[in-house]
Amino acid sequence: MTTSDQPKGLLERLAEGPVICAEGYLFELERRGYLQAGAFVPEAVLDHPDEVRQLHREFVHAGSDVVEAFTYYGHREKLRIIGKEHLLEDLNRQALKIAGGVAAESGTLLAGNICNTNLFEPGSNESLGQVRAMFEEQVGWAVEEGADFIIGETFSYTAEALIALDVIKQTKLPAVITMAFHRADTTREGHTPGESCQLIADGAADVVGLNCCRGPWTMLPLLEDVCARVEAHVAALPVPYRTHADEPTFQSLRDPGCSCLPSEMPFPTALDPFTCNRFEIADFTQKARDLGVNYFGVCCGGAPHHVRAIAEALGRTPPASRYSPDMSKHAFFGTDASLRAHNTDINAEI
Repeated sequence: MTTSDQPKGLLERLAEGPVICAEGYLFELERRGYLQAGAFVPEAVLDHPDEVRQLHREFVHAGSDVVEAFTYYGHREKLRIIGKEHLLEDLNRQALKIAGGVAAESGTLLAGNICNTNLFEPGSNESLGQVRAMFEEQVGWAVEEGADFIIGETFSYTAEALIALDVIKQTKLPAVITMAFHRADTTREGHTPGESCQLIADGAADVVGLNCCRGPWTMLPLLEDVCARVEAHVAALPVPYRTHADEPTFQSLRDPGCSCLPSEMPFPTALDPFTCNRFEIADFTQKARDLGVNYFGVCCGGAPHHVRAIAEALGRTPPASRYSPDMSKHAFFGTDASLRAHNTDINAEI
C-alpha cells in the first residue's frame, strides 16, 4: 500500500470535519446476553469473539469512523477481581485483533483503549506506580497490534488522566482523553470541566472532552465550559439517558414508578425507561457541534441507531441510512397516494 492509499489518520480526519467513535460495548453486549453486569469485564472478546466482531461491524455500518478495541475494563485490576488475571494479555490482544480486522475491512481507524483503573489514590506513590504500569502494558499491546491512536477514557481524576496521557504520548500516537463527571460538576480533586480539560490539553492531548456518566442534557453545560477554555479538538460521548439537574448521572436516576427493582437504583440493568430516542441524540449532536465539539459518540447504553442519528445530524448518509424511517408508506399513518383509504381514514382511532 502506498502512502496515498493509506486511510487518513485521526488528525487528518479531524482537520476535515467531525469524527464519530462508537462506544457502548459493555451495555450492548450485556443486553444481548454476552457479558455480566457488575464487574463489567469484557470477557466476551475471548468467549464470544464473533458477537464482538458483529457489533463492531454494526457500529461502522451506522456511521462510526473508528473501531475501538473492546478493552474498557480489560485491565489488570478488573481481571484480578474476577480471578482471571492470567488472561490479561490474551484478552487485550484478542480485542485488538478483532477490532483491527473490522477496521481493515471497512477503512476505518483502529483505536486502542485504556480507562479508569479504580486504583488511583492522590498522594499514594504506590498507586501511581501501579496505575502507570497498567497503562503501559495495555498501551504497549495496542501499539504492537497496530492501533492508529489511543483513547484514555472515563477518568474522574485529572491526575490519573495525565498519567494515561503521558504513557500514550511516549508512543507518538495521537491521544484522545475524556473525563467523566459524577454528580458534582468537578473532578474528584476539584477541577471544573474546563480546568481539567485545559490541563490535559496543555499536556499535548490531541482531543480532550467528556464521556460517560452524564446524559446529553447534563453534559451540555459542562461541554460549554470545556469549549470556552481549550483550543484542542473537543470530544462528547454522553450516555443516552435522560438525566436532569436533580439526577445528573445515569447512576443517580431513580424510578419511583417501578416497585419490582432489586434496589432503589435502576443502574445498570433497569435504565430502559430513561433511554434517549434517536431524535434526542441528534438534537444533542447539533447543539454540541454548535459549541465547537468535533469528536462524537455515545457511551454506555449506546446502540447502532444512536450512532446513525449522530451521523445523520452531522449531514452524513452512512450505509444504515438506507433504512432510516420513512413513514409515508405506513398502512395507517402514511401519506402515499397508493395507500388504502379505509386504513388511513381511521388513524386517529388507533
